[in-house]
Amino acid sequence: MYDLFYLFCTDGLAAFRTFLKSEFSDENIEFWMACEDYKKIKSSTKLVSKANKIFKEFIEVQSPREVNIDHRTREKTKQSLSDPTPTSLNEVQGKIYSLMEKDSYPRFIRSKMYQEIVNRAHAQGQRRSV
Repeated sequence: MYDLFYLFCTDGLAAFRTFLKSEFSDENIEFWMACEDYKKIKSSTKLVSKANKIFKEFIEVQSPREVNIDHRTREKTKQSLSDPTPTSLNEVQGKIYSLMEKDSYPRFIRSKMYQEIVNRAHAQGQRRSV
């Protein structure tokens, strides 16, 4: 069985995103990916801009794609983004990753969608070995 990190490094990401959309929880993977992009920013001006965008889209209460985090984490993140660094979102990103790992991903693994992907991959592997 693959772990969640492996999924993010493969084409399985598209399938997982589709699955999350079907469950109305794709904000989690979109937030996680936005955080990954955020960490790569070198310019402090762009870092501030991206931090504000991520906060307004995913973290702020009643934001359009609000992720499910506790009040303490939300406030701590808000404070850390007042002077953003590439690691300012690490804690909240880790919480969302953990949520997906423990909740969404196990359901994905049990889903018909995932089973079809595994069966197709298995069939392709058999054809190649013949």
